[in-house]
Amino acid sequence: MARLLSASVRRAEVISENIANANTPGFQRRVLCFEELLRDATRAGRDLARVEPELELDRLTPAKPDGNNVSLELEVNGLRENKLLYDSYAACLAAQFELLRSSIEGSR
Repeated sequence: MARLLSASVRRAEVISENIANANTPGFQRRVLCFEELLRDATRAGRDLARVEPELELDRLTPAKPDGNNVSLELEVNGLRENKLLYDSYAACLAAQFELLRSSIEGSR
């Protein structure tokens, strides 16, 4: 769960970098992939501990005439989605800690 939170924080940084470079000619937006990689590793039966977030260039979003392909609409939507993921991961982690706390207190 902590790795998911860390990936979410890094994704927010990447999105912020994309927004900061929205007017930089030739800049290609970047995306951080992690959940998809975890899903693929799970389906393939690979060790999840070896899966690391990967920063990739977005080659699918059309570029403007100056070669920049940052879309503020995509970035804002990405921030919203990332916040929902982060909040979900944080809630799951809090629930795990609460379960541990109640287990420890219950055994006294």
